[in-house]
Amino acid sequence: MTNWLGLRDSTRYIARLAAVLLILGGGPAIVSATAAEENTVRLTVDYGDGVAKTISDLAWSKGNTVLDAMKAATSRSHGISFSYTGSGASAALTKIEDVQNQGGGAGKKNWQYWVNGAYGDRSFAAFELQAQDQVLWRFATEQEK
Repeated sequence: MTNWLGLRDSTRYIARLAAVLLILGGGPAIVSATAAEENTVRLTVDYGDGVAKTISDLAWSKGNTVLDAMKAATSRSHGISFSYTGSGASAALTKIEDVQNQGGGAGKKNWQYWVNGAYGDRSFAAFELQAQDQVLWRFATEQEK
């Protein structure tokens, strides 16, 4: 017996119908979820004492900086808090949670950041991120960087 799709077998008909429904019904949702994941960044804070906190899927858009990602992390459940001085190219992070920079000098620890494994070479408020970037803040001495 031939049905309207030209299939002789009802099992094939059901399989093709299920595939069509899956593509039409679930396709856009799958594409949207993937696109949403692609427009995110991840932030990790390493407190330098064996404890680290990672906040994934922070919304990203063109022009976002490391500072923008950190601000987004403050609104998350179990997010972070931080303080900084200055703005733009002269902004400097002073504290994350209750861990404050120790200042200059041998053996003093301060907050330093990396993006995708590369040491931050400018103010965190001026470093523009790309989608899927991974930001790491580490509380460490200059020699540990």
